[in-house]
Amino acid sequence: MKKPYDSSWNLIKSGRGNLPKSEEVLDKKYQEWKKRDWKQWLEKNLVFPFMVERKEDDDDTYFTDIAKHTPFRLGHKMKVLKLSSEDDLYGIMIKVREGRRVGSAPLCDVEVTPRSDRNFWPVREYVVWFANR
Repeated sequence: MKKPYDSSWNLIKSGRGNLPKSEEVLDKKYQEWKKRDWKQWLEKNLVFPFMVERKEDDDDTYFTDIAKHTPFRLGHKMKVLKLSSEDDLYGIMIKVREGRRVGSAPLCDVEVTPRSDRNFWPVREYVVWFANR
């Protein structure tokens, strides 16, 4: 039987903000993350293809309906085909498919759905590290 994933480093919503279940475990995990070659680690720990939903978007379309009608944008679900490149500003980019269109998106802007997917925690680790680096 596979050992359950220890998510005690993960941030959870509370009355005091988004805090880890255990500050000590988060500190230990963060030290591990600082040494990690993320692209290589993700290639080894992810199973392709997998589904994601775009949870972040780095522009001002939040208050318009543009994102709804433009592929690969906020709120869209897409299939990750592979890790494509690394960008100084956006981190690791992923090659994605939405319908018949193929494009790219930053891995730090997506979340794997459902949470039971084996790719959820590797992507979540990267997203939290990227936001706190």
